[in-house]
Amino acid sequence: MRQPAGKPKVAFYWCASCGGCEEAVVDLAEKILDVVQALDIVFWPVALDFKRADVESMPDGSLLASFINGAVRTSEQEEMVLLLRRKSQLLIAFGACAQIGGVPGLANLWDRESIFHRIYLESPTTVNPEGVLPQVRIQEDGRELSLPVFYDTVRPLDQVVEVDYYIPGCAPTPKVILHAVQALLRGELPPRGSVLAPDRALCEECPRRDTKPEKLLLAEIRRPHEVFIDEGKCLLAQGLLCLGPATRAGCEALCIQGNMPCTGCFGPTSRVRDFGAKILSAVASITGSNDEQEIERILSQIPDPVGTFYRYSLPASLLRRRRREALAEGKG
Repeated sequence: MRQPAGKPKVAFYWCASCGGCEEAVVDLAEKILDVVQALDIVFWPVALDFKRADVESMPDGSLLASFINGAVRTSEQEEMVLLLRRKSQLLIAFGACAQIGGVPGLANLWDRESIFHRIYLESPTTVNPEGVLPQVRIQEDGRELSLPVFYDTVRPLDQVVEVDYYIPGCAPTPKVILHAVQALLRGELPPRGSVLAPDRALCEECPRRDTKPEKLLLAEIRRPHEVFIDEGKCLLAQGLLCLGPATRAGCEALCIQGNMPCTGCFGPTSRVRDFGAKILSAVASITGSNDEQEIERILSQIPDPVGTFYRYSLPASLLRRRRREALAEGKG
């Protein structure tokens, strides 16, 4: 990998996400000073006054790495990630939204038309008697105004450009970020395409792993607000849907240490093709009945299966989105 003269140059960019990944960089606290000492941040528009023209003027390949968080939802985001890909030796999908689609990817349960109709015409707080919807281009007083195209489908970063590495998490933890940056600076990166986190299930580093029954069977599925959670006992054994069996380790089990079940934000291990299908299979295998009606009763206690099993990974899954034909017919 070619090293630029002087301090290595890096960029950060924010696509369709909540901004938590940007906060995660700041959460490095005093260790961010070590990063700033070692790297020259030449593009970070959410934090510093950089413009697109600054990136366009850079020689191709002059950036050591670009860290891009968020899924790709608009034409502007697509243009920026293509530009940063050209300018960067390494492109890193930073966080769950860039890696596997994230929570914004659940919008793939609808299409652009239905989303616009709901937001601009039907929502309880909307006052829009003229029924005005966003337009890509409009003429006003002899001037043309334009907006980015709002795409029909949310895509993770690697469905738009080639991605070299992935840093998982919603948001990535400071420890994972720091290890990734240190590996980048030392030139000790694993093979391209790797996820920069341990390739094992979260259950293996869970502080409650020794309390998980050898034969675990669920007779009921409960939500966290419905029970008093035992802080020392396996959450699955308490009937709570903890996604640790299908989720990659590396987060230090922070949610579980906070007495809440894992929701799967670190995504799957390398041995899992479809995260949602994997955890669905795991839950089905521990449902404590062979009676069809009883199984249906137990599983009906999951109020939002797609939002539970594909909360972060729908755009990267085998499903990717709901079929447009089903949307047109008003079907699920």
